[in-house]
Formats: sequence, structure tokens, C-alpha cells
Amino acid sequence: MTRSDLLGALGAIVGSAAVVTDAHSLEPHLVDWRREYHGSALAMVCPASTAEVSAVLAACTQAGVCVTPQGGNTGLCAGAIPRDGVLLNLRRMNRIVQVDAEGHAMTVEAGAVLADIQRAARDHGRLFPLSLGAEGSCQIGGNIATNAGGMNVLRYGNTRELVLGLKVVLPDGEVWDGLRSLRKDNRGYDLKQLFIGSEGTLGVITEAVLRLFPQTPQSAVAVVAVPSCAAALELLARLQRRSGNGVSAYELIDRACVDAVARHDAQYRSLLEQATPWYVLLELAGAGPDGALQDLLEQQLGEALEQELVVDAVIAQSLSDAGRLWAMRHLIPEAVRGFASVLRSDIALPAARVADFVEQAQGAVGRMRPTGTVLCFGHLGDGNLHFNVVDADEDRSWVHPLSQALYDLVAEHGGSFSAEHGVGQAKVAELAQYKSAVEMALMRRLKAALDPDNRMNPGKVLAAG
Repeated sequence: MTRSDLLGALGAIVGSAAVVTDAHSLEPHLVDWRREYHGSALAMVCPASTAEVSAVLAACTQAGVCVTPQGGNTGLCAGAIPRDGVLLNLRRMNRIVQVDAEGHAMTVEAGAVLADIQRAARDHGRLFPLSLGAEGSCQIGGNIATNAGGMNVLRYGNTRELVLGLKVVLPDGEVWDGLRSLRKDNRGYDLKQLFIGSEGTLGVITEAVLRLFPQTPQSAVAVVAVPSCAAALELLARLQRRSGNGVSAYELIDRACVDAVARHDAQYRSLLEQATPWYVLLELAGAGPDGALQDLLEQQLGEALEQELVVDAVIAQSLSDAGRLWAMRHLIPEAVRGFASVLRSDIALPAARVADFVEQAQGAVGRMRPTGTVLCFGHLGDGNLHFNVVDADEDRSWVHPLSQALYDLVAEHGGSFSAEHGVGQAKVAELAQYKSAVEMALMRRLKAALDPDNRMNPGKVLAAG
């Protein structure tokens, strides 16, 4: 099948207007958010249904053309950037199919924007707790394909724990319908888990059944200055004991991140009177009498101040105050982009090892890149840190050696080089280096079984060969 024949066949499936080939329209979809990876594509195809996705994949299989699925293209490991072939963009498949409030479940298409899903849940008196900085543009199919984490993993878990069922189109166009809302189903292998976190290398997720929760109408948000990582962990343990399951988010932020955000947005320059090495942005959420969580937080932070576990604190007095504090946290990745050279990491550690890791990692930076500045932030409650190093010098020759040193240190502490952003094409080498031979062999067998011709998102997660 020639290029022209394939484009004609794809146009017949999805409509000619949904097959994009001009360079200007393609360009935003061929570069990642960090603008570090640039791809190429024969065309971008935008199907409107699972049936159309199935027909597109069947046509590409017949033509011997690879397919790269893409959602909102907000990923940070370039997993949705194509390497030639067809770019399958799911933006037209954006329906909220059904909300089962009584059953605490929602069925959605893969192109539904996360913020729209959150809103639909609220409109039915329910909560979908996945929350990311990119929630206004990221799509649920991409969230599932990367097993996204976000702010509320501490209480609700990763995306993997929020998915009840999936509908997936396999590489040859065959459709697996696993759209179930069952909490218990022990009929053999849990096939949906193969596709959650697979980054589009095993098939295309087209629909999902999501798990909903009761709403948490009361919340209390604060930013707290603490003297050390160890103090931040001790405060977390105290709040968890006193609030039960009330701690929904617990973000660690170092002073350099606060300073970077303040340079980016002047309203954050006087956030706290006391300047300390570390800060925590935390949220308690739940039901109960008005003001109960606020009172609890004030009491606990007051006691922590007396015991010098906390240096200073600002508690949000309104929803707008809380929104402003969360906006500060969401601005950190944008503020980091302003530096000439950047080492970024997305690591996971046992929470009890975070303080030791940070101290040792800071020492490594001091030895290997003394002109660099550490910007460390992340979801402390689940051990996920973004330990970044920035420099005003455009020379990037230091980035790879320092990254390797940090990843080696992560491995020594029993951690992972990828906590929530996946592998994509940015961390293929690291996967091969830090995964065991048995794990790599099993992953390759799965890939070969489901995609023997390596046509689904090639070059991502697993290296060729």
C-alpha cells in the first residue's frame, strides 16, 4: 500500500478533515512539553470512536506503518512524540459516557480532559481524585497509559488504583472490551493492568471505567516552613495520626523552588516571614462540621511550632487563598524552564529514606557541579521527588554524568528512577540499566506477544531488539 493509498484509506475511515498532513498543523504535536524532542509523522489521524480506532490500526497494520497514540501531549518523557508513521490523536473522543453516582463509577472516552472528568464527578456529588498541574489539558487516556500520579496519591493511590475497567484496541485492530465496574473479579489475569502504564506500546486505550469517591466538602490548606526533610516527615506522621485518613496531599518544596517561583511571579515574594531550607504545602480533606479540619490543623501546627518542628506557617482562610497556594506549587515546573541548563528527575524512594537521599544527593551535586543549584520538590507522602539541578551555563555536558550518579544513589536506597512520568523515549536506557534481566525479559515477551511487529509506539519504554 502506497503512502497515498494509506492516506486515502484513513480519510475514508475518519473523514478527510480528521487526517492532518500540513506541517504547520502537525508541528505542535511533534514536539514535547520540554521542547527537547522533535518527531515526525506521515499524518495525524483523529478518530471519533473505538470502531474508527480499530479500523485505523487495521489499515496501518496492512500497510506496515507504525502508530503512536497521543492524548494532551503533556508528558515529560516524550512518550507521545512519534518517530514517523501515523500519529493517532484521541482529542475527538472526549465524551463523558456515563456517571453512576450510586455505584461510584464513571465511564469516559480516552480523550476526555481530566478537569472535565473532575467537574462531571462534582456535578454528581462525587470526587475523582486524580489531580495534576496539567489537568486542564491532559487527557485521561494518557493519564492511564502513563499511570499518572499527582497530588493525591498519598490518600487515593496512582491512576492504576482509580481504574475499574478499560476498552483497548490491540495493534492489529482487534478490540478487547473490559469495561467493567466490578470491585471484585477473580476470573484469571487482570488484563487491564497490562495496559495501564504501558505508554501505548501494547494497544490503544479508547474508553475507561473510573472509580469515584464521596466528596470531601471540608478542607484545610497550609504552607509550612520546616527546618529539615526529617522534620517534614515527622510532621506528616503526626498529622496522619491525628486526622486519620485526612491528609490528602503533602508536598515538599525547597527554598530554591520558592525563590524561583517568586522571580517568576512577584506575588509569592512575601509568602512567609521566616526563610527556611524547606517548606511543606499540605491539605486535609474530609467531611464533618464546618471549620473542624481548620481547627484541627491550627491546633496541630500550633503544637508543632511550640516544639520547633515547624518554624512558620500560613493557613489558607478561603478557597481563593488555598487556590493561590496550590498555584505556587503548580508554577514550579514552569519556573524551572527559565534556566539555561536543567537536570530533571522524577524519582521514588521509601519515605523513610528521603532525608538521607537528599543529603547525599546534595553532596553529589556539590562535588560534580558546584555551580549548579538544587531545586527539589515533590509528593513527600508517597516518596516521589523531583530532584532537579539548574545552571545558568548553557553547557549541558554535566547533566548526564550527574543524572547517572543520582540514579545510582536512588537504586542504592531501593528507589525508582521513574515515579510518575513513565519511561517514554527519554529513559529507555535507564530502564535497561536498572531493571533486572528477568523483568526486562518478561516485558519483552509481553511486547512480542501483543505487538510482534513492533508497530505500537516504537522506540518507547523498550529499546528495539
